Amino acid sequence: MTGRLDGHAEDRGRVYQALGDQHISEHHHHGRRADEVEAPQGPDSVRRPSVGRPPVVLRDRAGVLERLRASVREGQGGEAFVLYGMGGCGKTAVAYTFFDLATRECGRAGLWVNASDRASLRAGMLAVAADRGAADGELLAARNGLRPAADLVWQYLDRSQESWVLVLDNADHPEILRDGSWLRTSPRGTVVVTTRRPAARWWPGAELQYIGVLPREDAARVLRDLAPHSGTQQEAAQVADRLGRLPLALTLAGGFLSQQVLDPWTMEAYGRRLEEGAGVELIDQGADALSEEDPRHLVGLTWQLTLDAFESRGLPEATALLRLLARFAPEPLPLSLLNHDGIGAALPRARCETALRALLDQSLTELVDTGERCVQSHAVLLDSVAAATSAELAAVLHTTAVALLDAAVPAVPDAGPHDPKLRLLVPHGLALLRGAGDRTTSAAALAVVTRLAAALHRTGDYLSARETARAAADLGEGRLGTEHRLVLAAGSRTGRALFRLGEYSEAEVLLRRVHAAQERLFGTDDPDTLDSRHGLQLVLGNLGARDEAVSLLRSTVAGRRRALGADHPLTLRSRSSLLVLLSASEVVQEEDGALLSLPAECARSLGPEHTVSLGARHNHAWALYQLGRFDEAGQEIRLVSEAYRRRFGPDHPVALSARQLLSRTLVARGHVAAAVEIMTDVVVRRERGLGADHPFTVAGRRLLGDFTSKERRPPAG
Repeated sequence: MTGRLDGHAEDRGRVYQALGDQHISEHHHHGRRADEVEAPQGPDSVRRPSVGRPPVVLRDRAGVLERLRASVREGQGGEAFVLYGMGGCGKTAVAYTFFDLATRECGRAGLWVNASDRASLRAGMLAVAADRGAADGELLAARNGLRPAADLVWQYLDRSQESWVLVLDNADHPEILRDGSWLRTSPRGTVVVTTRRPAARWWPGAELQYIGVLPREDAARVLRDLAPHSGTQQEAAQVADRLGRLPLALTLAGGFLSQQVLDPWTMEAYGRRLEEGAGVELIDQGADALSEEDPRHLVGLTWQLTLDAFESRGLPEATALLRLLARFAPEPLPLSLLNHDGIGAALPRARCETALRALLDQSLTELVDTGERCVQSHAVLLDSVAAATSAELAAVLHTTAVALLDAAVPAVPDAGPHDPKLRLLVPHGLALLRGAGDRTTSAAALAVVTRLAAALHRTGDYLSARETARAAADLGEGRLGTEHRLVLAAGSRTGRALFRLGEYSEAEVLLRRVHAAQERLFGTDDPDTLDSRHGLQLVLGNLGARDEAVSLLRSTVAGRRRALGADHPLTLRSRSSLLVLLSASEVVQEEDGALLSLPAECARSLGPEHTVSLGARHNHAWALYQLGRFDEAGQEIRLVSEAYRRRFGPDHPVALSARQLLSRTLVARGHVAAAVEIMTDVVVRRERGLGADHPFTVAGRRLLGDFTSKERRPPAG
């Protein structure tokens, strides 16, 4: 001991020194214990505004708030307001404050929906319907696109026992509100929309309220609200002027100033840095022309100052992480995607936690919980960071982002229950495809997004699969050309989803076109050609073109044997389809009778629980039923039905198909009442999940009618 106190700590490090004996106990508690189970996010998440940080004090919005307050007084309702202005001007802060007073002071039920894109709007509005009392089956039908989702939501809003306030936040693409007529009014509540798009044609019947930058004095007060000890009102006003008096920039600047501990910054020092940087002229231009069409440059240097501070504090990985996040969409990004070795190309994986905490501390990103723990950053921030990233570095980051998404999507999508994480990945995959800088990166992104669409398809989320694959095909076509292999594969995937949604005619046209192009470009036995051919025969079989479907399916089986091998899962799957498409006499003769032993062959090659093995047993039960071997068929399909129910849940389309076949075998054995009970349940679930007019639902309803008539028919003799 020298007697000198010379310890030093940086950031959150701590040093304890003493001249005498000391005993120090320190306890740290970080987050949830490993043995604690996180409760699932319920539909009531729409009851809380999804904003990163509530405003400390809302400045200079009294007139707008008073007009909004009048709409929620007792007996009022049926009005819609559009808060418009450039990005970062505080539209969401105004909506948040109004939401709070409407719920807290006026007793309104508050409903908050992120309307930044089609998927977020749809999910949020369906959550609103759930909050207002919609049943699970109705929501499932709406999710699958077989019941008008907007009509369902507004039906329950109109029936609401409570008066409500509905906020549609970040509606910067009003065309998605028009598609389906999501924006409506109701005497039961008040609607508030925030958007950058002020054109009145987008908002018929709504009252527009402009939200602009703050007056000088109020802008200075925002800085001092957040960092009261950093400078005088006059110094704050000078900094506010340099920041263009944009609320978002002021919030970030005030947050930066208030969080410096070891080396606190003053307003004057902050302003001096603004003047010294290469971007001073850009900020001055933004301040002088506040109506500039693209407002992102007004805040670019504010964020860059924070990034520079990361560098000076020895946290370059925080900047690297933010640049990586800027490659993705401004939507909730599952944290599990970042927790992967592939991130090492952008920043050391061991430093990712530190980097993320730094971004959270500076309000450059936020944690959100959608049932999956996610991180989300503001769109303007991400655009600004992306624009300031060099082309060389952007290429590396984009490749890294695609690799991370690739690792998050199942390598070989398999059938399974609904997985909400998959839907969260969709906007990020499409963002990577939009932002790809060259053909190689575009191709890599397109391959991942198409595989993601296949994964959604396998869970029975056919609507999301169709929308994802179609968007991917359109984007890929613009970057790679109409006849690129991956573009055609995305089109084929779209056709498969259209078929499952009951849109047979559109599916046939698309799959015929794709199959013809693939056959011409890649050959008859190319795996992609064969995949489209298998999908096309499914459509034709359901359209009644049986002979052509059989010919295509036999060709697919032969081609897959040659290209992939006899034991490949896809070969076995196509052979399994023959059990359904062929007549009883043809099944017995096909492959010299070997087709009827296909389930045992699949079990030997793939295992008895493999999805293809279960499918083969399902189709084999149908063949047995066609052959009049009803007892054997009933025993097999009952076991398959139970396996499907365990793995996929009772509402999965394949589980309902198995239950329908089980009911047929029961009728054939004289157990009509039991069959009616099963088919009644099948029809109800199909109506909820697929819609009343889906071909599968119509066929099930017809079959139920046949069973019911048999049940009522008096016994012969």
